[in-house]
Amino acid sequence: MGGRTASGGSITPNAGGRGAPAPAGFASLYQPSAIAKAKTLSDKDDPSLGCVNTAFGTLNVSLFDVGAVGQIVQTPKFVIMLTETYNSFQIIPTDGRPHRDNVPPSNRGDAVGHWEGDTLVVDKTSFTDTSWISAEGRVSFHSDALHIVERYRRVDANTLEIEATLDDPQVLTKPWIVPKQTLQLAPFDQIMELACSGSETQSLMIGASQKASGK
Repeated sequence: MGGRTASGGSITPNAGGRGAPAPAGFASLYQPSAIAKAKTLSDKDDPSLGCVNTAFGTLNVSLFDVGAVGQIVQTPKFVIMLTETYNSFQIIPTDGRPHRDNVPPSNRGDAVGHWEGDTLVVDKTSFTDTSWISAEGRVSFHSDALHIVERYRRVDANTLEIEATLDDPQVLTKPWIVPKQTLQLAPFDQIMELACSGSETQSLMIGASQKASGK
């Protein structure tokens, strides 16, 4: 679960609130054409309002997706990352196999991992272009050329340190190096199911549409 960023700032599930200005990040590196496209989008276009997973994560932690807690399960061949929100998951092979070329692109991408000493390196490709990098009204669209590399290191029994770099040559001027994140072991060992059918977000969708139309 959320701990503190490498710079010492706290991570809170509702940092900024829905529709708050996006922190300096992915969208701050948009090419001119992407900046122009971003100006045509707003809260009402946020894919997460329709229960669509993000490509990365609103709190700059892909394990969280749109939520604020996740669970990691490890087997001899896989590391499996589970997220409470929208029943999101990522299965990461760690046995040396390459990326799959026989599966369609997805919101969370296709992942493979390998170990560099005590650090798990996760490489993600094959994304759709229909999700956003984050959610909560923060315009952060990407292309299907998105490529994410993450590095997970367990500092001690209770602390997980995560670094990530996101590259999208079709929309970014250069790769975005995500601020290092530090997570703390939660005081429970099972996440909950926070499903989404669309009805839960209906009021948000209506509000975003009314805001966009000036009503």
